[in-house]
Amino acid sequence: MGWRVCWLNMISGLRGKRSKNENNNFAPDILIVPAPAGSPNGDPALDNAGRNAGSSARDPAGTERRHHPPSRKKLIETYPNFISGYAGNHLIFKDKTKMLWDDGIKNKSFKTLLDKPDLKDMFTQKYTAGLLREPLASNFDPGRIRYEPFFLKMYGATEKAVEKNLVEITWCPKLVGQRIRVTKINGIDKKLAQISKELDEHPELKRYLTNIGGTFTWRNIAGTHRHSMHSFGMTIDINTAYSDYWQWACKCSNENAVIKYKNRIPQLIVDTFEKYGFIWGGKWYHYDTMHFEYRPELIQ
Repeated sequence: MGWRVCWLNMISGLRGKRSKNENNNFAPDILIVPAPAGSPNGDPALDNAGRNAGSSARDPAGTERRHHPPSRKKLIETYPNFISGYAGNHLIFKDKTKMLWDDGIKNKSFKTLLDKPDLKDMFTQKYTAGLLREPLASNFDPGRIRYEPFFLKMYGATEKAVEKNLVEITWCPKLVGQRIRVTKINGIDKKLAQISKELDEHPELKRYLTNIGGTFTWRNIAGTHRHSMHSFGMTIDINTAYSDYWQWACKCSNENAVIKYKNRIPQLIVDTFEKYGFIWGGKWYHYDTMHFEYRPELIQ
């Protein structure tokens, strides 16, 4: 029992120790000590002591910082220029603004997830990189659930605000040579330039890469009040002549329609985009095989 008392005393003594962070604010240090020998996961009483110390009045977000669920951690890691952390059910941005993580509403319908999600809802469905190996379940659309305020904050809340960060790149200079406008936020222009460079070495893919279907267009998704992700300049549609879209197939816009999957986009194109953090609309039940959007937080 002596080591336990020693441990608790050590934590108590360190509670008052504070360090200065990059914003010149003071925050408590986080103490990390290995678990005692012979206890694979640490003693429960010791674990409770550590948690209590981390979530004390002086450090209310201590436990949250050390125990981020994978989804929150992925957001923080993939958007380091914008997000500084998480505390009190809020994502914390570097400008010190906060955004609610979980609105507490349970058992949302698919329509509600599309129309009124929170940040947490964006991770309801798992997007898996690589070859699509099995049929998609009805309404399985990982990436279509988007908390719009998050993207408005990063890329711009108005058309003019987004346009300020748009740059032109040449898409596949050897095979296509088309000029397209994309955002430089999150280095997306550089990532698309690299994707373009790699695909440009595959003349067999030219017909899919010619006549880019669209990048930046400030608009709503047809029939909804939701912004198209094209509004942010972080999305690209490749050649529509070799693409397939669920509404074209069913000749409807009914999200509840029974849809037969169809795809003609080669896997090499999908793999190249995913490598740089872009998800593919061909992995949705409501498929959109021309569509790639920058969502690195979702890629497993």
